[in-house]
Amino acid sequence: MKFLVLSTLALSASAFSPTAFAPRTTSTSLSARTPFIAGNWKMNPGTKNEAIALGKEIASSFSDSTPCEVALFAPYPFLDATVGAVGSSGVKIGAEMAFVEEKGAFTAAVSVSMIKSLGCNWALAGHSERRCLFGETDEDINKQVLNLLNHDVGCILCIGETQAEYEQGLVGPICTTQLKKNLLGVTAEQMANVVIAYEPVWAIGTGLTCPASEAQDVHATCRGVLADMYGAAIADTVRIQYGGSVTPETVDELMAKPDIDGALVGGASLVAEKFSRIINFKV
Repeated sequence: MKFLVLSTLALSASAFSPTAFAPRTTSTSLSARTPFIAGNWKMNPGTKNEAIALGKEIASSFSDSTPCEVALFAPYPFLDATVGAVGSSGVKIGAEMAFVEEKGAFTAAVSVSMIKSLGCNWALAGHSERRCLFGETDEDINKQVLNLLNHDVGCILCIGETQAEYEQGLVGPICTTQLKKNLLGVTAEQMANVVIAYEPVWAIGTGLTCPASEAQDVHATCRGVLADMYGAAIADTVRIQYGGSVTPETVDELMAKPDIDGALVGGASLVAEKFSRIINFKV
């Protein structure tokens, strides 16, 4: 499979070398962890009826033979409708963010208790679009993570480097820093409700996917950081997803890697046929 990254992004050749950062040697088998694939709808689709139809179609493709846990992260206005659309299929519904306060004069904010009351048991924190477009800092994200976990809501923590950081060979240091800052105060016990999503910012929404071998190196590095923070036993249980233009054509190779435990899928999760193929990956 060819990745036309150099011609599209004009990245330096050294940026794609696995030696551009120093991967840890920690590596575990996927069989030790249940894969988790999630769809992040972002500010899509356009109407509630479209969200219901999409949710129903995706839920119909989820069965006992699906090799992973599946969740859909829908916009706030569609959460209730999407919960109803997937019904008892087993597909989980999550929010794309939750504010850190429980209630009060915070116009347009949505609290954890609000999303829980709709049947949401997951939420995202730290997505690059929240960091880059809305100015959320590592401190903001850490507060969100702690707030979710303290309310017994699972958290997918998104980390990843920008194109400039990637070209400078800073993948390892950036991911390490984000993990340590964003998980500050999270206990070893709470890590059971945390999923890490490694999303290279340059691959989100661009149609480009980080080569599977390189993504594996980054995931192994992240697992090594978690081992330093919580011990190897805890690190071996944490699921680390890959995100960044995941498609039916790239998912099988990604999921074959020992430290890639799932995917956080953007655009392809808006097309039921594509997302169905992704969640029913083959290795």
